[in-house]
Amino acid sequence: MLRTALLSLLLLAGMGLGGALPAWVRAGIARWNAHGISGLLGVALVLAVLMVPRVLDLALVSAPVEAAKCAALVLAGAALRLSWRPAGWLVQGFFLGNVLPMTAVIGQLYIDSPVRVCNAYLLDDQTRLGQWLVGVVVVVALGWLAGVTMALVRKG
Repeated sequence: MLRTALLSLLLLAGMGLGGALPAWVRAGIARWNAHGISGLLGVALVLAVLMVPRVLDLALVSAPVEAAKCAALVLAGAALRLSWRPAGWLVQGFFLGNVLPMTAVIGQLYIDSPVRVCNAYLLDDQTRLGQWLVGVVVVVALGWLAGVTMALVRKG
């Protein structure tokens, strides 16, 4: 569980890094990241790869893989920060509509599996991680929907 919290903190640190970039760097990235699509695609790919149990196991025994995983999470956080607003509601919904179900399925797999799927977690830890992932999906989805609803009410 602590390991998962640390991985989340790396993503948040990347978001902070993305906001702290100089304006000229953000402007250069914005030209490449039209409507936030490139950045959100990168975030989705990083999260998809890092949900594979074999990658989690490999990161435990290989320092270069662990370093690459940490760097990828920081970069994904920065890409998320730089891509979210330019994406707009439609692209954000498409992104969340792909990433959240993928995360929920992995969480449910961790909950329902009678054996350890990943050597990094004991069976009880695996179940708690699955519950945490499903809970995060629900909170993020409801938070995003509340934001869209509030924006529409203010606009209308």
